[in-house]
Order: sequence, then C-alpha cells, then structure tokens
Amino acid sequence: MTGSHVTTHILDTGAGRPAAGVAVSLWSLRGGGETRVGEGTTDGDGRVGSLGPAELEPGTYRIDFATGDYFAAAGTETFFPSVSLTFRLTDPGQHYHVPLLLSPFAFSTYRGS
Repeated sequence: MTGSHVTTHILDTGAGRPAAGVAVSLWSLRGGGETRVGEGTTDGDGRVGSLGPAELEPGTYRIDFATGDYFAAAGTETFFPSVSLTFRLTDPGQHYHVPLLLSPFAFSTYRGS
C-alpha cells in the first residue's frame, strides 16, 4: 500500500466548500493508552495528504479534528470546539477513508472509499 493507511477530508457544509487549515491527528487506542501515529493539516481541498503511516495494525483508532480553531479563524461561532471520531480498523489490507461533513452546529461522517 502506498500513502497513508487512513485518510480524511473535511467538507464545511455550512459554507459549501472544503475546510482548509484544520489540524487533524490520528491516534492508536491500545491497552488503555493512546499514541499519536499521525498528524497533518487540511489543504485547500479539505484533505490531509499524509495522515499516518502506510500500514497500521488492526485495532481501534481515533481521528481528532481541531474544528474550533477553524471556525474561530473564520469568525464563526460553533458548538463543537473539536470533533473526535473513533473507529475500528479490522483489515490491514484495506484503505480506510474517514471523511467529516461539518457545519457550526452539526457534523456527520461515514466510511468512505
């Protein structure tokens, strides 16, 4: 596999455009602890080009999005100062794309491809 095993992008559905400049971090959750395994900032297309390593072990992971900083920079009030998405990586042979659809007072996600 080339590139990151886990990727993400953010669409600001309230503004109708990709969310650029959002800090994103990927965490491995194992044995009651957490370890940061990747980080990046969304580009002009709302994507992080390299969020983490090319291979990850099966397990539970979390992506943290610094949404409060993004909305503050835009002068927009938000209910969510951050968004955390926890998911289970079960097949190390697959690519995991975890997008975030975001507005100041709501968000949703899905398993992308």
